[in-house]
Amino acid sequence: MARMAVEERRAALVDAALRVMVRDGLAAGTTRAVVAEAGMSLASFHYAFSSRDELLQEVVHRVVGREVLAATADLRPEEGLAGCLRRAAAGYLEHLEREPGHEQLMLELTLHAVRNPSLRPLATEQYRAYTAAAAGLLEQAAALTGRRWVRPVPELARLLVTLVDGATTTWLVDRDTEATRAVLDAAVELFVAGQAEPTA
Repeated sequence: MARMAVEERRAALVDAALRVMVRDGLAAGTTRAVVAEAGMSLASFHYAFSSRDELLQEVVHRVVGREVLAATADLRPEEGLAGCLRRAAAGYLEHLEREPGHEQLMLELTLHAVRNPSLRPLATEQYRAYTAAAAGLLEQAAALTGRRWVRPVPELARLLVTLVDGATTTWLVDRDTEATRAVLDAAVELFVAGQAEPTA
């Protein structure tokens, strides 16, 4: 029971951190602001997390988890590999429209971390999580459609992260959903062409 209580406390603090930082920016997400938002004491924070950096790492994992759920919720094998990836792109785009503050926070966190050597491991973990999620999606889509990737999946996953990163940043600037959808659809066609073959 005690372990569950700690996990619930951690989850509540992550939720509170997201609310504070989406609303007021990364710098506003101090431990005091987060515990105030969560209705907890500082002692409760330090019981659940060893540091603010550990909390931020959990925030990254929470957002990436939601991105993955959005992208993989409606994959349909009968539509083929390109169709699965188009549905993944559409699911992610719906998530982006629904939670733009989460993606803006991830961008803010990246830029802040690369300027601060002590936080660079956080940016590294952020992109490790992105790449792992992309690799999982590529492997799942290929398995569902009876295909296999010709190039190494880690290489393709890095390419996919790069494409989605660019589309996300552009959308955050212009909020042009239809243009972003068209770009992602074109990216899927280019991505799949010559990169996959039947498993048998």
